[in-house]
Amino acid sequence: MYNQLIWKDEYNLGVDIIDKEHQELFKIINKLARLKEEKKNSPRVYQEGVKYLKEHAMGHFENEELYMASIGYEDLETHRRLHRGFREDTLPALEQEMIREDYSESSLDHFLGVCAGWLIGHTLTEDQAIVGEKMSKWVDLLPEQELAAMKSVIAKMVSDMFQLNANVVSDAYNGEKFGRGVYYRLVYDTDQEDKKWEVILAFEEKILVNTVGKILGGQSDKLDIMLINASRYTAKQFVWRVMQYFPSLKLHEMREENLLTYDKFQDIFEKKKPQISLLFNTEAGYFSYCVIAPHLLEQGIGTPIVADNAMLEIGKYLSNREKVTKHKILVVDDSVTIRQGIKNLLSTTYEVNVAKSGMAAIRAITLDRPDLVMLDYEMPVCDGRHTLEMLRSEEEFADIPVIFLTSRNDPESVKAVLDLKPIGYLSKYLKPMEIKNRIDQYFKKKES
Repeated sequence: MYNQLIWKDEYNLGVDIIDKEHQELFKIINKLARLKEEKKNSPRVYQEGVKYLKEHAMGHFENEELYMASIGYEDLETHRRLHRGFREDTLPALEQEMIREDYSESSLDHFLGVCAGWLIGHTLTEDQAIVGEKMSKWVDLLPEQELAAMKSVIAKMVSDMFQLNANVVSDAYNGEKFGRGVYYRLVYDTDQEDKKWEVILAFEEKILVNTVGKILGGQSDKLDIMLINASRYTAKQFVWRVMQYFPSLKLHEMREENLLTYDKFQDIFEKKKPQISLLFNTEAGYFSYCVIAPHLLEQGIGTPIVADNAMLEIGKYLSNREKVTKHKILVVDDSVTIRQGIKNLLSTTYEVNVAKSGMAAIRAITLDRPDLVMLDYEMPVCDGRHTLEMLRSEEEFADIPVIFLTSRNDPESVKAVLDLKPIGYLSKYLKPMEIKNRIDQYFKKKES
């Protein structure tokens, strides 16, 4: 499946020891993929391969951290934390999954996909920051010791309240959509008059149905006003109990609460840097726990829910969710102007999500499969062709329709991606309504 994982020149940092180790990690992942393709089904074979990958990765992390220390790299501790998260959270969780499923094909696919995605993304962003080519995004996270404590407390609260095991999937969650979600924002005053803490919880709908809904004795697999209300108060108690473990946060009474649309939730991650950004998986579904503090968000994020309007606001929220399901489109472009322009153009008819890079697109597609991807041809680091190669190499995503949105339509560029089977090309120079008409025609033709 991952025989397309090819080392490219843009991955090079110009630091020989790091570049060679990255290339070796690519080779190991490709070797494991070939074993799977060749149906080498002996668990022992995979155990040895995974052991070798882990050992090499650990050695690489150590050497890379020593290099960063030698040049006085200012974000060494953040980089070290990302290494530790992969080593202590991600890899053990993937290993346990493979063991539970006796190294099934799906568990191997999951292991290879996560490792390949993490390695490519980390190499092209955080590692490039070492030599000044990129800027590390995760510079304002909560101190590592407090973040580790927060993860432990949240997992304990989930176990205590819902009898579920919560495993950390990411401690640098970036707001990607996972299935059909509910997004809930709580605002707390602090002891600083002009500052506030904003806690944002995102729940996969089924986790509310399978936890709070079951406690209520519900038989439905859908949300209703009663379940939303119960979930609100359960969430408030959950947040308050978590915060009691951290008296230094000095939170006062809750000032405001909102139910957010996904667009509003996504806007927060476009504009702000959360200090806590955790994504968990449980046997009942995904949820995230995010904190932004002490930043002030823009006004108009949503109508505050108070006693007098709670029923009305929840009713409107549920009514809007039950409208006719729209086709989902993912717009991938490194230009915020293009992303927002296309989103504004299409969002009256379609559910439009955006991604600003190829790797962000892969994460978004993994969590919430779109009906169509509009993909920029020319992007830095991971361009349109590379992104489509990764999609086509994954069986689950190989049939997702992709239209290139590009300023290039020369024969050479078109020919270069023909084997990846895009369904078309749209010039960025077309008039907006012509672009929309082309998209409308595609879906009409597909439905007929």
